[in-house]
Amino acid sequence: MNVRLPIHRQAIYNARVPKIPEANSPANSGPREGGSLVTFGRYAGPATLILSSLADGAKHGYALTKDIEQFAGVRLAPGTLYEALSRLEGQGLIEALASEDRRRPYQLTAAGAEALRAHLADQRRVADVGLRRLARSWGPA
Repeated sequence: MNVRLPIHRQAIYNARVPKIPEANSPANSGPREGGSLVTFGRYAGPATLILSSLADGAKHGYALTKDIEQFAGVRLAPGTLYEALSRLEGQGLIEALASEDRRRPYQLTAAGAEALRAHLADQRRVADVGLRRLARSWGPA
């Protein structure tokens, strides 16, 4: 008889990153717990694009889509865009502005700017490591 036992795994999208010691400590080479987008899981990509777009000023959904498509070459589907906007607003990283028509503009908050800055710094660190390793193993670009 073939019996399947459930496998209990910690959800990877809800995992917390351990707190890193002092900012100037040599051990501080990993991602930071606060101010990062680690809790967004698979929505970190769209969240990064949206926050990057809003760093240039307030925009409504269609303007966000067009701006992201222009600077990143990525077109976010409406469901992905509005789900990410909802999550970002729920975490206080963006806020909706008053509007007189049906379009709802959003703007970056101070917490959102700090989260974006921290996340992009972490991504830059990862990209730098990857590029160094590629250069070492496969030659410079």
